[in-house]
Amino acid sequence: MKDSAKDLLRELVRLGISQEDTDLTKGVFENCEDVKDTLANPLVTREEKNNIIKKLFPQSIQKFLMNIVREGAVEELDEILEEYTDILLDKQGSIKAVVRYVTPLTESQQADLRQFIMDKFVKEDVDIEYRHDPDILGGFILNAGDVEYDKSYRTSLRQIREAMENRAAEVSDNKNDESDIISVLKTEVRDFTVRSGATETGFVTRLGDGIARVYGMSGVMYGELVEFDTGIRGIVQNLEEKSVGVVLLGDDHGLTEGSTVVRTGKRAGVGVSDELLGRVVDALGAPIDGLGQINAEEYFPIEREAPGVIERKPVSVPLQTGILAIDSMFPIGRGQRELIIGDRQTGKTSIAVDTIINQKGQDVICIYVAIGQKSSTVAQVVGTLKKYGAMDYTTVVCASASDPAPFQYIAPYSGTAMAEYFMSKGKDVLIVYDDLSKHAVAYRAMSLLLHRPPGREAYPGDVFYLHSRLLERSSRLDDEHGGGSLTALPIIETLAGDISAYIPTNVISITDGQIFLESELFNSGLRPAVNYGLSVSRVGGAAQTKAMKKAAGNLRIDLAQFKEMEIFTQFSSELDQATTDLLNHGHMLTELLKQPLYNPLPHYEQVILLYAAQHGLFDFVPLKELREYRTELMSYIRSYGQDIIEEIEEKKVLTDDLAERIERIVTAFEE
Repeated sequence: MKDSAKDLLRELVRLGISQEDTDLTKGVFENCEDVKDTLANPLVTREEKNNIIKKLFPQSIQKFLMNIVREGAVEELDEILEEYTDILLDKQGSIKAVVRYVTPLTESQQADLRQFIMDKFVKEDVDIEYRHDPDILGGFILNAGDVEYDKSYRTSLRQIREAMENRAAEVSDNKNDESDIISVLKTEVRDFTVRSGATETGFVTRLGDGIARVYGMSGVMYGELVEFDTGIRGIVQNLEEKSVGVVLLGDDHGLTEGSTVVRTGKRAGVGVSDELLGRVVDALGAPIDGLGQINAEEYFPIEREAPGVIERKPVSVPLQTGILAIDSMFPIGRGQRELIIGDRQTGKTSIAVDTIINQKGQDVICIYVAIGQKSSTVAQVVGTLKKYGAMDYTTVVCASASDPAPFQYIAPYSGTAMAEYFMSKGKDVLIVYDDLSKHAVAYRAMSLLLHRPPGREAYPGDVFYLHSRLLERSSRLDDEHGGGSLTALPIIETLAGDISAYIPTNVISITDGQIFLESELFNSGLRPAVNYGLSVSRVGGAAQTKAMKKAAGNLRIDLAQFKEMEIFTQFSSELDQATTDLLNHGHMLTELLKQPLYNPLPHYEQVILLYAAQHGLFDFVPLKELREYRTELMSYIRSYGQDIIEEIEEKKVLTDDLAERIERIVTAFEE
């Protein structure tokens, strides 16, 4: 707050304007938006402005508003009034308590209630307001400070109903007959006891754009779920001195300033079970595919501490993508975090979808998290996964572009919670975040609405922590802790290939390598459009089978030499034989690495093709015929070299004898 605004706030405190007049003043500005513009307009005379103030505002605050107009501080008036409201609430020397009842309390009961409040809150004075409220049916409800004691019949009946519904559901699941159900419900009613205790509450002081500022709830936790009186929920994101900032998880229809907010005592989380497989759910885990409800076995918090170093073991088991260029040069291991980065429309999602399709039969659970995508795009991905039978082991979490920013913010955390559920059962899990650029934008929008100070590119200062605490949860656990793994494929969209921008550099520094897709390569027909120079896997050969490592050989070096020589000789007319052979071999390798969409290659096929290519067995094949040639070759080997395929798949080792047999069968096919 500026010094001039602070001086005006001091004057407002000195005048001692009542809470009622302050609320009336705020109401005028909220309901008549033109008033503030008129008071701030330099073309309107001072006399006209004073007349407006006298007609619309309470007399006690008129002089102060005229002073505001004279100082030219109308734009700061909202902030001044909000601060003054906080001061009024904070300066209340007594506890303001409200008792709602049906049957009036006796003098003795009132005295006991006053003493209880004074003992509980250690205040010298108690201001108790009694309100007749027939809606509570009986009993009473006490609101004191930010705590609510609910002893009403209405709440007791609701608790009975919930208990009976839950018990009836349990009995029906056990397939008992009707007489059993009735006897169980009778027992439930007879033994029922009202859940007692205080509930910490607050009330909304500001509302808008999916953000609520709530006064009270002094003991609330960061990330805790809170419930509004309309039934919608929110997540606490800002913990301030006198209030908290809450992001709403739903429509704010029906919410107003003054609406009650109640703590749930639970951190935000999602219900998880094996029924999630094959389903499309929203960021809260609720199904959106029209296939019925999902019964949850457990409740996993969306924010969870990453496994410690002692709980992990090294990444050594490969996670095959089925993409020849990646598995041979930038292998991904189970428990690794490999970034897929590139401009829009370069095939980033296609690589992720190919990888999911390739996990069929590999005992890997897949989670695909769509953040800020069009719903039609997500529907296409789901359709592709269904077509290739991948939805049987996949869950799609969708927070589309039409969803509010809070949904897009929590979607990857919810997806990770689902993945951790399967990992806790010893499963290997693959999760795709598509994409974290939109996730960061959603978080920026949410943070600005929460009035967090902006930093570089208007992102808040903790945007690095936003992704680091998410991706750090990907790991491979040791056998003592279940032996499961969580492999992450985050996707980042760049602008004009700029990988040195703020968010790309952040995520590059968190992950264990990146696959960089280039627009020029994509447009030239090289698909997947992997840039072999800028792409890297920091796990390297540890995530490759011995067979793949031997077959790939110096593939990346050969391609680098080819690219360099191609640039160097593009203006030369006469080339020596060695240079010509190097260029021809490079062209052949480049053509070999081209791969159609949704056509992942099995491990044995990659090993055979790479070994044959690296040993010159394809050098004589014209480039235009190479794709057809390799297809026919693999058909021939599946027919006459089944022993070779079985040995590669079982032993994962390329012995000299096996290599010789591969050369023999390829030569036999050529002949």
